[in-house]
Amino acid sequence: MAEIKQVVKRTGAVVPFRKERITNAIYRAAVAVGGRDRSIAERLADQVVATLEETTPPDHVPTVEEIQDTVEKVLIENGHARTAKAYILYRDERARQRKERAARSAHPSENIPWHELWEVLNWAVDHNLHTVERLNARIAQGEFPEIVRETDRAYNEDITTASEMIGERRDSVKVVIIAGPSSSGKTTTTIKLSHLLAKMGLSLVPLTVDNYFFDLELHPKDEFGDYDFETPQALDLELINEHLSRLIAGEEVWIPFYDFKTGKRHDSQTPMRVGPNDIILIDSLHGLFADMTRSVGDERKFKLYIEPLLQMKGPAGKFVRWTDLRLMRRMVRDATHRAYKPQQTLEHWHYVRSSEMRHIIPYVNTTDYIVNSGLPYELPIMRARLFGHFEKWVEQYRDDPLREDAFIRAERVHHLLKSVTPVEDDSAIPPDSLLREFIGGSCYEY
Repeated sequence: MAEIKQVVKRTGAVVPFRKERITNAIYRAAVAVGGRDRSIAERLADQVVATLEETTPPDHVPTVEEIQDTVEKVLIENGHARTAKAYILYRDERARQRKERAARSAHPSENIPWHELWEVLNWAVDHNLHTVERLNARIAQGEFPEIVRETDRAYNEDITTASEMIGERRDSVKVVIIAGPSSSGKTTTTIKLSHLLAKMGLSLVPLTVDNYFFDLELHPKDEFGDYDFETPQALDLELINEHLSRLIAGEEVWIPFYDFKTGKRHDSQTPMRVGPNDIILIDSLHGLFADMTRSVGDERKFKLYIEPLLQMKGPAGKFVRWTDLRLMRRMVRDATHRAYKPQQTLEHWHYVRSSEMRHIIPYVNTTDYIVNSGLPYELPIMRARLFGHFEKWVEQYRDDPLREDAFIRAERVHHLLKSVTPVEDDSAIPPDSLLREFIGGSCYEY
């Protein structure tokens, strides 16, 4: 019987074998169907390893696909049909995503808001901000303050339009959902929208879904011990829906409180009731995830999506990736406000992106309105603050097969930032700017 010490990844790289990866994959599938007993996942992972060791020839290094086949077999043989189905569906979905990436140039994605992109690109061309080269030229001419004013004006106009649409439906809308991927600017957008609605006599009353997290010990995690807060199944969706139904019916509910320091949820902590001019606000990564608000009819919901839809070409004529903008925002914010090192943010980002692709991006075109939070002027600011980090990470992760995702992102962002003129002085950025949510100095309380 051969002990499994290595595994062959899909890229062909050979990396150390870790049973924890199997445990977490099984547990993640169990969580998706309501299971919360990690000890069961651990016992099943033991069986998977035992089966692999019995069936793998002594000189053979198993592939990821072979290990996944064994996981499916063990789950089904042990009567965990629902978990097996969730695991198979997730595996199939990842395979489909790989195929879509390969064929993306021939088949435009349905998850991209093409009309909004055209509007943003048109604005960028009109303001001479559609390439990094043009951005640098305007900075060289001393126009950075004007770039800030032009950009913020467009962003604020988007929020004004959204507020007017909600006002027109004030008799039917009971829940406003503000959704978007990590660091898209949901908090600042929510504050600005609240101020505009208040002028109409409407009040947004937040239902903070972070308080509905299950206890930390029940969350999935990876082989590095990194807990996954990015999946909607980390939230008690049943309790959220129960409270939404009761609040809309005029009842009082008692909201739980989640203590992030201890990783524990305390139920029935704070009373909440909404009045006739109140609209329940859900500001959440996963606000568009169907099960989050399944107890509320669509006619009672206004769904707003936020994404930095920047339309700017960088080096080699490639468009700047929105996910890279958000990665840099989160690095700066977490380092400033949460004592979380930028390197930790980079290493965790594969979880963030995976969850976005599964639970956020597919719903982009189901929303009532999309706000563009892309700021051309954030690139020179991030260049000044983060370039040295990315330069170091490129070398650090270059030959580490376990951190392949971190290396790819670090190399890409390093190449981008190298082409941007840095701006050290951020005094031209007003205190109500969305970027202040991340770099500090905001007039809003977060």
